[in-house]
Amino acid sequence: MKESYITTAIPYVNGNPHLGHAMDYLLADTLRRYMMSQGKTVRLQVGTDEHGNKIFKKAAELGISTQDFVDQNSQHFQDFIHSLGVEYTDFVRTTDADHMRRCQEIWRRLSDHIYKNSYEGWYCEGCESFVTDKEHDENSGICPDHKKPYVKLSEENYYLRISDFKDQIRTAIESDEFKITPSFRKKEFLNLLKDMPDVSISRPKDQVSWGIPVPDDDSQVMYVWIDALSNYITVLGYPDRDISDFWPADVQIVGKDILRFHAGIWPAMLLGLGLPLPHNLVAHGFITVNGEKMSKSIGNVIAPEEILAKHGLTPFRYYFLRHASPVDDADFTWDKYEASYNELANDLGNLVQRLATLCKKNGITHVYAKRDAYHTGKFDQRMQNFEFNVAFDLVWSDIMELNKRIDSEKPWAVAKEDLAKAQVILSNLVDDLLYANTYLKIFLPDAAAQIESIFTADQIEPPATPMFPKH
Repeated sequence: MKESYITTAIPYVNGNPHLGHAMDYLLADTLRRYMMSQGKTVRLQVGTDEHGNKIFKKAAELGISTQDFVDQNSQHFQDFIHSLGVEYTDFVRTTDADHMRRCQEIWRRLSDHIYKNSYEGWYCEGCESFVTDKEHDENSGICPDHKKPYVKLSEENYYLRISDFKDQIRTAIESDEFKITPSFRKKEFLNLLKDMPDVSISRPKDQVSWGIPVPDDDSQVMYVWIDALSNYITVLGYPDRDISDFWPADVQIVGKDILRFHAGIWPAMLLGLGLPLPHNLVAHGFITVNGEKMSKSIGNVIAPEEILAKHGLTPFRYYFLRHASPVDDADFTWDKYEASYNELANDLGNLVQRLATLCKKNGITHVYAKRDAYHTGKFDQRMQNFEFNVAFDLVWSDIMELNKRIDSEKPWAVAKEDLAKAQVILSNLVDDLLYANTYLKIFLPDAAAQIESIFTADQIEPPATPMFPKH
């Protein structure tokens, strides 16, 4: 029986984790928790991409060995992922010996679709990819993502013949056998696919020394895409073992800037290996700051650690899962973040404090008789369409409704006339909060765990300090 498999894009370790990485991990973790709430066994992959010139040069600048540099930065990413409350099953590093050996075998299995050719063209070191003359001209010779001029290179490299698979890829995408979300990205990519050239999958060793050697050719190393994209299956053990229990992946989550590689090169590799395509490819947008793309030159870069340090993990997850779209660009400002925090404190923190205080005062020793959580059709539909923020709104409407019921049913006033009736009101409120909490676990696991511990205890005690204190 196939088990569920979710993947995230593996980031380069030449820089620090940023908010785009955080979105990858939060979306994947939320999806994993949702699938698990349905009784599924879920495997979640994360990892680090550790080869290439950018990494080699950065280590040299710092005066340390490249291996020490990638070891330190890979650990930095692991720590960062843990700080987001993300629970994964697999962490892959592209410098792992097993990954490198498996990549070389994948290369051999793709050999019928690989050829060697001389090439002269435009290259972006930031993207680690060549671009067509058309793209070069449309961008006025400057990479729009890295704001640096393209470089003219002349090299003899190996190429993967994308043209062997274009028709199959197009058919799979158009039929949603290989579904791209959101749909407007699907349309964008199908337009790109028409002119998509065969892709360089190696670089001369005298140009890039830090990489996986090409099998049977010591003068070349594997180019980043064959190396990095293979991680999704090498981490499962391919090609050493049968991976059909997990592959094809249910969902692969990537940033919109690397969609073309995951929708074009990656399917070509899979088809060349005789493997099925993933079911879903979800591309999320960028996080902007005050309406502008984050840029060191502008000086508006905000590190996720800086936001986490402000109010902790739960407010961070609340903002980016409820107030940021999973697929469109989303804007961050400190004013919006403070408003979000106050919303969380007022709607949820205050509800927990009031209800627990009323329970203690009125002698509620009720232990929650757990109902089997079932997901409403609306909630399921939103989650399955990757509209996590809209699904979160549905959960939050239950929280708001509980606040309204406390105000309208006034258990403190009822208790003065009929304690037993007040206890029934409070018990029902506790039941319904804990039921809503089964959904809240998907988005805010730490807060949900605290709520469950408070209201399933033999003696209900309000938190000694508010869950989300006002500053």
